[in-house]
Order: sequence, then structure tokens, then C-alpha cells
Amino acid sequence: MNVEIRELSDLEDLAALSDLFADVWGKSSEPPINAGILKALAHSGNYLSGAFADDVLIGGLVGWLGGHPPHELHMHSHILGVLPDREARGLGFDLKQHQRRWCLARGVKVIEWTTDPLVRRNGYFNLAKLGAEAPEYLVNFYGEMRDGINAGEESDRLLIRWHLDSSKAEEAAAGKAVELDAERLRGWSDNAILSAGADGEPVVATKSARVLICQVPEDIVAVRASNPALARRWRLALREALGGAMARGYRINGATKSGWYVLESGTQ
Repeated sequence: MNVEIRELSDLEDLAALSDLFADVWGKSSEPPINAGILKALAHSGNYLSGAFADDVLIGGLVGWLGGHPPHELHMHSHILGVLPDREARGLGFDLKQHQRRWCLARGVKVIEWTTDPLVRRNGYFNLAKLGAEAPEYLVNFYGEMRDGINAGEESDRLLIRWHLDSSKAEEAAAGKAVELDAERLRGWSDNAILSAGADGEPVVATKSARVLICQVPEDIVAVRASNPALARRWRLALREALGGAMARGYRINGATKSGWYVLESGTQ
């Protein structure tokens, strides 16, 4: 099946994009972003793209330009949505690479966005597949969530910063992303500051070492649906473990497909 990714500006396409985001995030009282806002963003020269299969919209990505000291102009990538049956086919990666090329063509060399650190696939996708970094842990960044998937949840996030012309980003774009070796992960097994217990509960431990590892659950979205109290325990445990370690000077050095963040003291 042939998939085409293209920029969007037509109101009909933007309404379809708003509807797609609403479907991905679960129907709620309001869509994640409405067609009127999307139209204003497109009109003012920002980045809006859609992925089409046989002229049917199956994914989209929206970002806008911004800047704050000490960084130069960058793109804030606000929302990426892919229909669930397309996630495993690499469409999210293709959309991000399209966005990367768009920015580089305009002299924009940094893209930033936020991600829920509890969602295992997000950490791996952003840090391993794309070659980005996560310099900050942001507590309850958006306030309490109201979408259909995360309603009632506090919105702790990792800030993701993607240096588009870095060697890591270039290698990732070429399909040569470097993944953490499983043997090395086993060698750090005694340095876990957060791990899943026998019943899936979060277990926090106080550790002090050059390298620390921090686990997230296999599927936090499923946990939220079946056991909201347990999901809340994971949120607070990760805030304490991962957020606390970063506050003490540790930096995230990568994330594995199996759900582990690797942190190192003093890395830049």
C-alpha cells in the first residue's frame, strides 16, 4: 500500500485531521486541537502534515515555531497521531522524518516536544529510534488531563529535544540507530531505582551509582483502564525515581524496547 505524506492547509483536510486526533485520543468533550486553530497555524506558516493511504487520512503531525533563551528558533512539535492499526508500520517515524526535513530546509535545527514517560513505546521511539534526548522531567505540565485515554491523570512529561543535524539524528534517519546492549542492561540490574514487582506494582529503591536504570510498566494505558489506583501509584513512583534522579544531576542516556530508562551521572 502506497502512503503519501504531505503538508495540509485546506480546511476540509484540517477538519479531517482534527477528527483523527479525536479518534486517537478517545472521544471527549473537546478534540485535542480543533480545525479553526489548525487553520490559523497553517495560514501563519507552521508545520501541519497528513499521511494518506489511498486518499484516506491515517495519521498527522502538527508543530509550530517558537523560541526562548538560551536556545535559538526551534519547532515545538505539539501532536502526532496515527490510527492504531498503523502504529506498528513505522508511520510515526516517517512523519517525524518528514517534519525533520521540513525544518532543516528552513534552517530550523531543533525540534522539542513533550511525552508521557510512563508510556514504554514513547521512550524507546524518541530516544532510540529518533536519536533525541530528554533533558527535563516536567511535573503535571498540562494539569489534569481530560481526553478519553488519560482523563483524570496528572500530566507528568519528559521534555524531548531533537538536534536535527546531530550524528545520532542522522544515523537514526538512515535506520542505523544505536540501541542499548542487553548484556550491559543485565550488568546494571542491581542499580534499579524503579522496577515492577511480582503483582505489577511499582517498587522504588534508593541507589547511588554512576549508572541507574528505571523501569516503566508494559502497558500503562491498559493499567489506567483496569486499575486507576495502580496507575496513579506508577505515576508517583516514576516522579520520585526518574524525576528525583534527574533533579540530582542524572541524565537519561537512552531507553530500551523492554521498558528501561538508563541514566548516567554527569552526562551532558
